[in-house]
Amino acid sequence: MINRDISSRLAAGRGRRVTQLADAAARWGGQVPEDPGITELADLLQAATRVPDRPGAPGHTTRALLAGAVEDLRAAARLGGLLPAVTLWHLQRAIDQEHTAHQQTVPAQRQERGR
Repeated sequence: MINRDISSRLAAGRGRRVTQLADAAARWGGQVPEDPGITELADLLQAATRVPDRPGAPGHTTRALLAGAVEDLRAAARLGGLLPAVTLWHLQRAIDQEHTAHQQTVPAQRQERGR
């Protein structure tokens, strides 16, 4: 009973994170299929790594953050269903990196519009 509960929670968490990553890929201009897999999301975010970095941006560059997200997605895809908790960790890490990359681009986009 406990294992079934943990498994269902991990599956639900995986589903939520895949949905978040699909939304993120769409935000970067990707054409997300209706029911994307993790590998498809990695490919879409990899295409987004072509965005130019903001000059003088502190910390990690947008490209580096997106590349890290892609690496975590590819790791999650390789794991498949073997280690659900580790897969979930990689998915969450990809979300966090994409979110930081997106936050770095928002101020730059606002500055460009203001010119």
